Amino acid sequence: MYADVDASITPRPHYPADGRKVLDLYSSPTGLHQNIESKIGKFPFFNFWGPASDIRSSRWIVDCAIEEFNQNQHNLQLVYLPHLDYNLQRFGPNHPDIYIDIQAIDKEAGRLIKHAQDSGAEVMIVSEYGITEVSHSISINRILRESGYLQVRDSLSWEILDAGASKAFAVADHQIAHIYIQDDSVLSKVKHILEHTDGIEYVLDADTKKDWQIDHPRSGELIAIAEPDYWFNYYYWLNDNKAPDFARTVDIHNKPGYDPLELFLDPSINAVKLKIARKVAQKKLGFRMLMDVIPLNTDLVKGSHGRLADTPEHGPLLISSIPEQQVEEMTMTDIFQLISQYFL
Repeated sequence: MYADVDASITPRPHYPADGRKVLDLYSSPTGLHQNIESKIGKFPFFNFWGPASDIRSSRWIVDCAIEEFNQNQHNLQLVYLPHLDYNLQRFGPNHPDIYIDIQAIDKEAGRLIKHAQDSGAEVMIVSEYGITEVSHSISINRILRESGYLQVRDSLSWEILDAGASKAFAVADHQIAHIYIQDDSVLSKVKHILEHTDGIEYVLDADTKKDWQIDHPRSGELIAIAEPDYWFNYYYWLNDNKAPDFARTVDIHNKPGYDPLELFLDPSINAVKLKIARKVAQKKLGFRMLMDVIPLNTDLVKGSHGRLADTPEHGPLLISSIPEQQVEEMTMTDIFQLISQYFL
């Protein structure tokens, strides 16, 4: 949203004051997504993220990209197809059925590529990461809490991370965690604790962040990088009975970090789909309800990413129809330059 582009479309629900969440898209210029949805149908929001995520969202995005291209003929069109993020995280890259997902997205990407090339456009297929097998999770905020650096606020019957009162807290993102530190006097102590935590391979500070070219003004004072086979969860409560109400829901705004458990239905709930149907009926009747069907068992997650790739096969990938871009090796940050050079 609000990028310096001529047109954009992205998922963006409405949040009325009565607590409802009304699914919708945001587009610029105004009316763009409404015009396209009138031709190809409504965006399948529940298939884009959550336990029902599947190929239908990527299929719709391809239809949308084709229709938008036909309408506007931009010099550059960027399209994100999310499908392989789903089951690669749910089941891991070595699951025997992953080839089904690869075939499904290959078909949809193929439609978009063919349409672009038939229209005279060049094509770049970019994948900036590969997903690797994981079996362990690190509760980095619990470690900070047990060490006395993270504070929580009692809220009704649960606990909420009190970031402003914390000397240190982490924002988890797959195999990376940004640690924000209010009190510089504890930075070295926090770094020492994390460096001696099982599953953490590196803890970058102001100097080493520069070496890794990730010393962004909004990055954490420290950045933790997980070992292979590990990933970071955002959990900060010490007892699941104190987990906040949003922890068991799909809620990307309230959670202080990425939560891949949102891709799962809680296997410990008997007749979970019946429970969902009952919740949906409550909502349609105008009652408040909490769709609390997301598990807290981090062992369910089998794939993650974020570390620098150990092998080229797990690293970024570029497939291009432009001969000058067909090189053996490059860095992820070269993509911008390749696009710029093409238009120059």
